[in-house]
Amino acid sequence: MIALPTLGMGCAGIGNLYRPVDDRVAGETVAAALAAGIGYFDVAPHYGFGLGETRLGAALAEHDPQARALISTKVGRLLEPTDSDAAERHGFVDAPPLEPVFDYTYDAVLRSIDASRARLRRERIDLLFAHDLGAMVHGNDAARHMADFLAGGYLALRRLRDAGEVAGIGVGVNEIAVCHVLLDRVELDVILLAGRYTLLEQDAAAALIERCRATGTRLVIGGPYNSGILVEGSRTASHFDYAPPPASVVARVAELERACARFDVPLPAAALQFPLREAAVACVIPGLVGAEQVAATLQYAEWPIPDALWDAVGVPSPHEHAA
Repeated sequence: MIALPTLGMGCAGIGNLYRPVDDRVAGETVAAALAAGIGYFDVAPHYGFGLGETRLGAALAEHDPQARALISTKVGRLLEPTDSDAAERHGFVDAPPLEPVFDYTYDAVLRSIDASRARLRRERIDLLFAHDLGAMVHGNDAARHMADFLAGGYLALRRLRDAGEVAGIGVGVNEIAVCHVLLDRVELDVILLAGRYTLLEQDAAAALIERCRATGTRLVIGGPYNSGILVEGSRTASHFDYAPPPASVVARVAELERACARFDVPLPAAALQFPLREAAVACVIPGLVGAEQVAATLQYAEWPIPDALWDAVGVPSPHEHAA
């Protein structure tokens, strides 16, 4: 299993999540991340319906021709042509005329990684995740998709790993329950958990973290800002879980802001550093768009945070991250 850096970059933003981003800005973002020493990029076919992978692949071809950066992408959705001309679909703006279609079968996984390799311009994908299994996304279809994955897709992931075509396999999800379901049945090298182990949701993943410690499964934490509110703050119209935040969340964020202000710590710095206090967490991957966000993220990652702040915001003593 490869060693991951503690800080990576999520690439949904350069796939036009919420707002359009031009090719130049997308390329500048990846270039700035590489120059800053960020050498791990997480993407998916779903991000802009191929746009995120295409832009990441183009930028890495120019700025990382020796392919030193680590890449993870995902399977579980195939991209099919669509006639829709809607400006926004599934949260992505001005994306190509393709529609993601769920398919977790053996053949679909192999088709998906081949298409991702072409868009990313790389033969080797370092980590490969099954994307968005579980009831949160699939509702009544969750059991059917899980059956397809266990009987087919997971076997394809194992084949790819055993053949050395990927270094590690796992799942990329926004819910905790499905992680337990999978760990009951299969071996996972990595779980990419987005938005469920954050400064706002400190305790929700406690049981999962204990299991990961026991099994040696590493955690990559996506969405450390809960889709934006922990970086944009309580006074700005932002997102929580990809939607407008409820009043209770806004109120809790305001409390966190006041606590951070007492110690002269930016809220995003506390949010970014929180997951890495846990030893089972290998890496945190905020979504980045623009060189300015890359620079700010490095500042947040290095900002000194006193223990008294963690006490003030209710964070218990950690299983310290092995840096």
